[in-house]
Amino acid sequence: MVTGTVESGSLQTAIEWMERDTDAEPVIEVEGLNFYYGRDRTLSDVSVSIPQHGVTAIMGPSGCGKSTFLRTLNRMYEVIPGARAEGTVLFAGEDIFKLDPVTLRRRIGMVFQRPNPFPKSIYDNVAYGPRVHGIRRRSVLDGLVEESLIRAALWDEVKNELKKSAFSLSGGQQQRLCIARALAVRPQVLLMDEPCSSLDPKASSQIEATTRELAAELTVVIVTHNLHQAARVSDHVGVFLSGGVLAEFGPTKKVFEAPRHPDVQDYLAGRFG
Repeated sequence: MVTGTVESGSLQTAIEWMERDTDAEPVIEVEGLNFYYGRDRTLSDVSVSIPQHGVTAIMGPSGCGKSTFLRTLNRMYEVIPGARAEGTVLFAGEDIFKLDPVTLRRRIGMVFQRPNPFPKSIYDNVAYGPRVHGIRRRSVLDGLVEESLIRAALWDEVKNELKKSAFSLSGGQQQRLCIARALAVRPQVLLMDEPCSSLDPKASSQIEATTRELAAELTVVIVTHNLHQAARVSDHVGVFLSGGVLAEFGPTKKVFEAPRHPDVQDYLAGRFG
């Protein structure tokens, strides 16, 4: 697998860079997934297999169900009254709807659209998850905090300021802190819901680089509106259309160069979205 980032440039340049293994075993298998907020159906009969390791980008126009799909994968929707999912979602062969939700969310972590650090120190933000799961020994926590901040490409910037408030960090640093917090419980999958939408280009580039590095160790599923970003960071891409229909899924290069669905062709060409 290729690692690293692509310099900003033409979409075609980014596409040409995307030559990656497409035969990976699936880590998440979705079949016949429908999702409802009350009586309103947001996802319609979605079936897809998400490969293990690498980055899968989820794209599509506003309101097509991208974020809802992401939230079904670790049952984050359950905090919303009237929300329900129907169908089959297997994670590493296990039915996610039969798993304990706390255990599921440890194995499938999530980073949200806007940075949401806890009102705690940098150290305590990262140590929060391990402590919840029963880790108390300081030496173990110290190691997990350092390891997670290194993996999130933040350690060198904060290693001498771990007692400072997380709110003292810039927006981009806060988002990388949230990534470190998610990584501290060592998930197998990391869900990222438009993690760069509120960041400047430099901070976005740092998040993209971190995403590609993480893809060598775990599976990343990222929702993005940015076609260039999807081409730069992803190995596979899925495109949702209105009504919550997954119209296209496949290797990034193939989907961008030769989409089969006419509406996906129009979306990728920028004619709507």
